Amino acid sequence: MDNFLQQLINGLTLGSIYGLIAIGYTMVYGIIGMINFAHGDVFMLSAFIALLIFLVLSQVVGIASLPVAFVIVLIGGMILTSVWNWTIERIAYRPLRGSFRLAPLISAIGMSTFLSNFVQVVQGPRNKPVPPMFTNIIHVGGASHQIVLQYRQIVIVVVTAVLLAGFWWLVQKTALGRAQRACEQDSKMAALMGVDVDRTISITFVIGASLAAVAGTLYMMYYGVVNFADGFLPGVKAFTAAVLGGIGSIPGAVLGGLTIGLIEVFWAAYFSSDYKDVAAFSILAITLIFMPSGLLGRPEIEKV
Repeated sequence: MDNFLQQLINGLTLGSIYGLIAIGYTMVYGIIGMINFAHGDVFMLSAFIALLIFLVLSQVVGIASLPVAFVIVLIGGMILTSVWNWTIERIAYRPLRGSFRLAPLISAIGMSTFLSNFVQVVQGPRNKPVPPMFTNIIHVGGASHQIVLQYRQIVIVVVTAVLLAGFWWLVQKTALGRAQRACEQDSKMAALMGVDVDRTISITFVIGASLAAVAGTLYMMYYGVVNFADGFLPGVKAFTAAVLGGIGSIPGAVLGGLTIGLIEVFWAAYFSSDYKDVAAFSILAITLIFMPSGLLGRPEIEKV
């Protein structure tokens, strides 16, 4: 039972990171119907940005308070990553929005390759170690049965929950959220009703990048190392989570992320870590066979 609870905590922690990345995929697809395959590399770039900011704060500026440094890293990473993604949308995606459907997809793959190679050239191909952050642990239970709860796991779950609550409020209760939902329903009709579609899409890319930046910071803190190739596998798994939950559904993206994280962790704990990725993708395939729209997705209605 202790091992089960321990793996449950580990799975929820990992799934929270996947869920934050998956929201970026599902938001962009929900509004413009495009799979932004560069989103995983934006996540990887944000991890490097967070590392650089943290090193400057701790070694150059000399900020000794870890919570203060962590908040500054989060905010700084969100701002800089959002600027990157806003630029990507303006340069690589917006000019192709009215083109045939494969054009933005090819552009996204090209941007993914560019970001990966750019970070490899600038930072090098080797792993970059991260100074330890929130290393304290809590032992829950008696002397013979204990569950280890790390401070960093608490931080990841709390930050994710707060951000998701705030994001839900933004989408459901604000004028921006109404504009996003209108563009998701019918962008041409939304434009006729006075919605600035280009601005709404740009802000959507900025929000997705901000959540990816938080995920990159939490990923860096949790694993203690970053690499230029870190955007591929977590990006694919987050995309898998978005599809599993129902592409275009924000609650589905979160649910899919938690599901993928739990499957990975429990499979590695009880079966074999060599096949944890196979298990996650197999569950996706089985789910889509019986539920083609995903767990919380809605059947797509073709507009004519």
